Amino acid sequence: MFKKFTSEDVSGQNQVKASVQRKIRQSIADEYPGLELVLDDLLPKKSPLIVAKCQNHLNLVVVNNVPLFFNIRDGPYMPTLRLLHQYPNIMKKLQVDRGAIKFVLAGANIMCPGLTSPGGVLDDEVGAERPVAIMAEGKQHALAIGFTKMSAKDIKAINKGIGVDNMHYLNDGLWKMQRLD
Repeated sequence: MFKKFTSEDVSGQNQVKASVQRKIRQSIADEYPGLELVLDDLLPKKSPLIVAKCQNHLNLVVVNNVPLFFNIRDGPYMPTLRLLHQYPNIMKKLQVDRGAIKFVLAGANIMCPGLTSPGGVLDDEVGAERPVAIMAEGKQHALAIGFTKMSAKDIKAINKGIGVDNMHYLNDGLWKMQRLD
């Protein structure tokens, strides 16, 4: 999704009204209860909240020129990897085995066998169409953020095909864009 993403892909930036800002804050607070204590620091009520519109119905939530969250169409807001590395426990986690790491870092979707093989870890509470952090066997930080295509129980039962869509991964365009100036 962000493979060749650059600041030129941003078609417009708008400072949102206070009512829209509250709605975004509430949506993020509902999705990530682990952020509740730091939400006022991340999305200060008094500083302007910018929504940058990009191609393919992608929106970036930007504060102080730093992209913090993104969403597609009206889907759930997902944190950027930089934010996830600062607050690693805000999302449910799935872990891929060592063999899948190079493919995930190249932007490939996460296949079910990479999650169910030895080294892979599934959280049975993860449902379908939920944002998740993709961890790697033997690594401390998340290497990607994905959107589940099926629940963890279905991934285990079916064990073939795409289990998680890779939305944002280390060294993609969004990772390299530290600021939106």
